[in-house]
Formats: sequence, structure tokens, C-alpha cells
Amino acid sequence: MTRTLMVLFLAAFLVPPSQAIASSLASPASKFGITAKVPGGFLRVSFVSDSIARVSFAKDRKFFNRKSLCVTGSPVQKIHWSLKTSAGHWDLMGEKFTLSVDKSNGSVQFLDLKDGVILAEGARRMGPALVQGEKTFHIQQQWRDIPGESLYGLGQNQFGMLDLKGIDLDLWQHNTNVAIPFLVSNRGYGIFWDNPSFTRFGDLRDFTPIPSENLLDQNGGPGGLTERRMDGSGTALKTSKLDIEVHPKKGDAKPFPTRWEGFITAPTSGDYLFQCRSNGGIKVWLDNKLIMEHWRQGWLTDNDLARAALEKDKRIPLKIEWDTEQGTTFKFSWKTPAALTSTSLWSEVGDGIDYYFVLGPKLDNVLAGYRSLTGQAPMMPSWAFGLWQSRQRYETAQQSQDAVDGFRKNKIPFDNIVQDWRYWADGAWGSHQFDPVRFPDPEGWIQKLHEKNAHVMISVWGKFYPGTPNFDEMKKIGGLYGSVLKEGVKDWLGYPYTFYDAFNPMARALFWNQMDQQIFRKGIDAWWMDSTEPDLMPSPPDRETVESHLNPNALGSGARSLNAYPLLNSQGIYEGQRKSAPNRRVCILTRSGFAGSQRTASAIWSGDVTANWSVFAKQIPAGLNMSLSGIPYWTTDIGGYTLPRKFSDPSAKPGDEEEWRELNNRWFQFGTFCPLLRSHGELRKREMWEFGGINSPTYKSMLKFDRLRYRLFPYLYSTAWEVTNRGGTLMRPLVMDFPDDRTAGTLTAEYMFGRALLAAPVLHYKSRSREVYLPPGAAWYDFWTGKAAPSGTQESPAPYDSMPLFVRAGSILPLGPELQYISEKTQNPITLCIYEGTDGDFTLYEDDGLTYGYEKGEYSEIPIHWDDASKRLTIGKRNGYFKGMIQEKIFNLVIVSIKKPVGFSFNPNAIATLKYHGSVEEYQAIARP
Repeated sequence: MTRTLMVLFLAAFLVPPSQAIASSLASPASKFGITAKVPGGFLRVSFVSDSIARVSFAKDRKFFNRKSLCVTGSPVQKIHWSLKTSAGHWDLMGEKFTLSVDKSNGSVQFLDLKDGVILAEGARRMGPALVQGEKTFHIQQQWRDIPGESLYGLGQNQFGMLDLKGIDLDLWQHNTNVAIPFLVSNRGYGIFWDNPSFTRFGDLRDFTPIPSENLLDQNGGPGGLTERRMDGSGTALKTSKLDIEVHPKKGDAKPFPTRWEGFITAPTSGDYLFQCRSNGGIKVWLDNKLIMEHWRQGWLTDNDLARAALEKDKRIPLKIEWDTEQGTTFKFSWKTPAALTSTSLWSEVGDGIDYYFVLGPKLDNVLAGYRSLTGQAPMMPSWAFGLWQSRQRYETAQQSQDAVDGFRKNKIPFDNIVQDWRYWADGAWGSHQFDPVRFPDPEGWIQKLHEKNAHVMISVWGKFYPGTPNFDEMKKIGGLYGSVLKEGVKDWLGYPYTFYDAFNPMARALFWNQMDQQIFRKGIDAWWMDSTEPDLMPSPPDRETVESHLNPNALGSGARSLNAYPLLNSQGIYEGQRKSAPNRRVCILTRSGFAGSQRTASAIWSGDVTANWSVFAKQIPAGLNMSLSGIPYWTTDIGGYTLPRKFSDPSAKPGDEEEWRELNNRWFQFGTFCPLLRSHGELRKREMWEFGGINSPTYKSMLKFDRLRYRLFPYLYSTAWEVTNRGGTLMRPLVMDFPDDRTAGTLTAEYMFGRALLAAPVLHYKSRSREVYLPPGAAWYDFWTGKAAPSGTQESPAPYDSMPLFVRAGSILPLGPELQYISEKTQNPITLCIYEGTDGDFTLYEDDGLTYGYEKGEYSEIPIHWDDASKRLTIGKRNGYFKGMIQEKIFNLVIVSIKKPVGFSFNPNAIATLKYHGSVEEYQAIARP
């Protein structure tokens, strides 16, 4: 794709300072900041709170009154700040930082209280543009480069990268990639870029083919790489053409699995980016190091990205392999080093620049500030923290009943059964009507599942087939996109279709009403909102096509509102259910999201990822960057959604079945330490007894981790309350807790799960150990053995039924009773595991688990403190009450120390038991050898 990026500086003029200040004080924002005329247009800088500021720039002052789709918070009523005017600057001095505006050019610096620079603007650009017939601007804001800085967030990508500094990203919603324009720095600040159009982070130049003069064959001959079939047949060729696209349906011959080998030279020294757009399987080695590896299905072509430092004219070995199973596209390109380094955000459509600066300096505070702008995450229902079981798909009501029976018969902890698509009759997509043959009694089916203590989540798409009553209702109010229908496009089932316009408030209300009348009232507990980008065209989509088919919509052009569709879709469902059932918690799983999605009780999953070890490994940084984008609830399809042939056909090759089971085992272990635990995928059944039966090592390992997940419920649920009440984060990149540790800030394969646990999933087939880094500055214990673990890098054992898991000293880890489902028993007794080494605190939270009573104060908190010097545990006075609360709680105490290690056990041996009735209880540990 080619893009024309109009990034022209606008000519402008500077008004006298006195006039600028006078106009600012007369403006509506004068209570919180100033408005000034600066070169190119008008600038408004203002405080939103003592730790958040807004910077807006436009040619027309009317822009400052724009209504944001994402920002729901407004400036607090009392913000203490003062204005200092000098010959060259306007300084807005707040309680935590200063906004300094350069009068000569309108650039803004963010200064700490000692006038040190936290962040400084670079170039600000607005270029006139015509986009989908609308006169608008391409907008760009740059910030000066800060050496040694790391940057995170911006949603979810599949590149396997956590630190985004020096990486170029295209932010637009498509399957497995989620665009959230919130950028977080390890220096303790965040930038929220309030623009829903297509956005680019980094260098605006396109990737280009590698010139033939920079490629050499396997023998060192210039002009291209050596190309040969991977099976060794055929003739070796020399080629510089690394751009292949075939169309088998049009008669193109299927490409052979191909290997390219040789050398690459760089025209200049510096950091190069390499991009491979492909389907099928790819591997790329540069300087004999594997820098890219992925496998993706033919209908989900996408990009992989790698970064490497190259020296000018130095020959570097390059090898590329393309496995063409489902492969039709392969394009390998590069981007040479940028002339200037800066942090940059550019958007395709904007009437002005609008962003928020959020100061921590703790990253928890940065994320809390972001959620104060875009909305707090409500509590999920308590059962959502148990196991979700799904497959593509339960074809009949009986199949899902049988699956639930399997869980209950085998005593596998489980809470949520998920009904995927096509429960409707053929040709009736969007009708919300169950096929009377396969689901003859929907209400009875749901009731039977409820009687087995299973909740029911159901898949709903914003997609409609013509001829259904729901389609006709939507069409009548102008709530459908017409371009897909006009073009006669058909989906993969062979039917014409379209999606509803989620930007239209009437269409959103009707969409919920149809869901409510035809599904919700039958007893459904939760929503699986699939294809919420939306995927308007047959896969794989491209951005321009999505924009054109979202155009027009109720807010204007498709390009203007491109990325916000999933937010508005979830918002309509959240608001609708809260009106229909005001005291029943909403729970939404959605394939895509945007800034603010967390306020709609939405969890996001990583899309239709594939069953592959390298893809599995990439899910960890994908989830961690989602956390740093302010999205607290995230999950994956355990085992990968779709499968390469070696896994879909277990008889294809000896040993593949064992690899399939081990991949699912390791992915399930990782899923145990994700905010939500769910198994899903196509082509093969995913219930844990399907991996070799109940006597197989895979089953036993999965069951062990599932039981552990349920024992951790008091820890999980209390941390969820921290998410809702204090803007907390459950899945935590190490940079959040160790911001000054450069090593910790780069790790993509381990993380904190809550504040106590460090999880290090096993990411390679047949690995029985893995390298783990335990940051200095904290003492650590091995969770499984209770033994002290030294900080730094070490090789940690990882047998088949385990993974490296560590506990930070000072942690108070509450474990609940053994459960078959979350609501089976009250959380009583609770085992408190105290890990000595430093003082520790934990607040145990409880509520009814299902209603919004907590919003009215109907909950309890029990503060727990460990004083390490005196070895004294204090369980403080209980605060609050809710209906059904247990008055007497039993606390069994387990104390773990260097001298007396105590490993995890499902039957812990407590050293003491405390009966707690809401008042202060204390226990002092006796001296131990």
C-alpha cells in the first residue's frame, strides 16, 4: 500500500504576549489553563488534575470544544496552579509539574518541580488533506528523543516486542492487533493521543524492497540471494525479488516452500527495521540469529517486524524460509535508519492535535490517571475469574451439556461454558434466533447448564444477513453499512451481509434491544462480541478497504472514526444491559477494543492466533502492552485458535501429537496467570480430557494449574478490586514494579501477576528448565518449594507439570478453599501465606460477586499487615458490610522464611489458626530454628 502523508508546517504568526494572555483568561478554559494564538493557529494548555494536563492545537478555536469518544472525565473542581509570564515563556505551575510554553513557536515542555525536563515537544505539524471527500488535516506531534528511555503500550501487537522505542507501528484495528493510542514511558509518564483515526507511531516512511545491490548470493556474488526449494529439488536461482503474491482461485500455481540464502549489506550504519508480510510459516535469520518466526493461516495475512543494528558495507548472513502451507503472500522489506530520532504520533484525520500528558511518576499512577480520563473498569462477576471452556463450536445444545457433564464428573474446577457462532439456522446470521433443530429449547438448555453451576456466554456479531427481521429493523432506521451490500460481497459461507453502524446511537440501542429480547431474556450470562474491528470484508482486510466500508457512518467518514468501532459497540451493550438488568454485572469478551473499553466491562482477547510455539511466546508481550495501555482484563485462546496441518491431523507425523499436547499444557500454565483463563480453538476439541485422557500427563498438569487458579481466587478478586477502586493492574510488566532496572524493562517472557507473584511461562517444546531473571532490590522465594531464590539471572527447573513461579518477600498471599466453581463455597477458611524478608500489606476484599452493590458501598475490606522485624501479623478491623457476608472468618497461617521454607501445597500445614470476627486480631510468630 502507498500512503501520501501531507505533513506541511502551517504558516502562522505570533501575537503579543499580553494579547495572548488576555484572550486565554477570557476563554472557558481559563480556570484550568490558557489559550493563546501561536504560530500556525491556537494553542490551549490546561490542567485536568494535579497530575494530568491537556495540550490542544488547531487553526480554529472551536476545536477545543470537541466531544471526545474516549474521555469521560472532566477537570477536577479545584486545581492549584499559577501563571508566570516571562519574555519568552508562559509557565503554568502546578502542584506536581509545570507546563512551559515557548511564546516563539508554541512548543510545550513538561518540567518537574526542580525545572528538570520530563518531556519536551518537538515539531508539531498539520498538513491539509482530502480524505474520503472531506477536507481535513493530517496531524503529527513529535517529542524530543530521551536517550535510554523505554516506551510501552499502544495496544496489542504480534511482534513479540515489549519496549517500542525505535519501532514503527501502524495503529488500526484488525484481527490479533488492537490499537489503543496510549503511550507509557519508564520515566513515569504517559501520553494519551485522543484521535480515533488511523495513527502511525514512529517514522512515517514506508517499508521498501531491499535493493539488489544490497543483496549477495550464497557464494558472495552481488545482485540477489540464492533461491531454492526447501526440499532440495529444482534449480538454485539468484533473485532479489522478495515479494510474492499468488491467487490460487484465479489459477495461479501454488508456490513451493522456498529458502533464500546469502548476505545483506547496509548502505549506512544504524538501526534497521525489517518487515515480512506473509501467511503460512516464516523464519528469518540475520547474522545467524533467528529474528522472525511465525505461522499464520491463509486468511489472516499480517506483518512481522524485527529490528537490527547493521554496519555500513559489512556482509551479514541472511537466510529466509517460507513454508507455503496456506501460504500465498510473502513480502520482505526494510526501512533504513531514520535521519532524526524522536517520539512521533501521526493521524490521518484530525481538525487539530489533542493529547493528554499523565504524570506518575509510578506507572501504577500513570495507568490510574489514564483511567480517570477514559473511565474506570467495573468489577467483573466473580465467576469470570474461574475457567472458561469453549471450542469452535458446540454444534448442538447436547454437545455443550456433555462438555459441562465432563467437567462435573471429573471434578474439574470450571465456571463458564461458551457458545460460539452458528447456533442460528443457516442463512439467519444476525437473527439471534436459535436453530430449532439443534437448539430446540434455548431457555431449557440454559436452565440445565445453570443447574449444573455453569454460566453461559454466547457469541454475538454486529453482522446481519438480508432477509432477517433484525436486518429489516436496522435498515429502517438507517443503521446498516450499505457499501458491502451494494458491491454484492459474500462471506465465507456464501451469503451477502453487512454490519450495523455502532456510531449511530439509535442503531446501538436497537442492537442491544434485539440482543435483550431474543437472547438475554432467555438467561444468558455474558457476551462474546466477535469481529468487533469490524471485519467488514472477507479476510485478510486492509486498512483502506475497512475505511471505505465504514464510510459514511453516523459520525462522518470511515477514516475519521476508524479505530473507535469496538468501543462504541461495547458501550451500547454495557449501557443497554445496565438499563435492562441494573443490578446484574455485565461481562463482555471482545476481539478488539479502544481507549476507554475498560469502562464497558470488556475483556479483550488476542484474536485468532495460531498453534505455534513462537506465536505462543508473543502472547506475553502482547498482553503486557495491553496492561500498559490501561486495559486490565485480557486473555488468549489457550493452544491457539487455528492449527497447522501437523496439529490438525495428528496422524501426519509421529511425535506431532505429543507436541500438540505439550503446547496446550504450557499455554494453559500461562493462562492460569492471565487476568482471565479460557480455552478455545477450532479443528480439535479443547476440553482438558481431550489431551490423552484423564491419566495423561497433560490432563494432570492442566488440572493441577486449574485447581491452583481456584485456590488463588481471594488473591485474584482482591486485586480486581484494586483495579476497579484504585486503577490497579493485574498482569504487570516488570517495569511497573522495577522501573529503574533496565534488564527488567526489556523482558518479554516474565511478569508480575499481582504484586506478589512472578510468573515465567515455559515457551519451548521439551524444555524442562528456563532462564529467569529475578530483579535485585527484592528478596524472592520459589513458590513450589518455598526456598529462597537469589536475585539475578538463573536457570530454573520447569518439569512438565510445573513452570517457574516466584513470590516476592513481604507478600501476603491469601489462598481459598478447594472449589469446583467459584460460588460453591464461601471463601472460608483462608490460608494466609506470609513470605518473610520485609514488611508487607494486603487488603482482602469481598462482596456478593454478582451485583453492583459495591458501587453503593456494599462490600468489605480487611487490612492485613506483616511487621517483619517483630514477626507480627495484624489482621485489622473489617470495613464495610454486604448481604450474605460471613461474620466469622477462619485464617490459617503459613509463614515462609529462609530458615524454614514452606512450598505450596493443596493441603497446607498451618502453624496457627485465627478466628476473626471483624475486630483486630494479632499473631506473633515464635522463634524458629
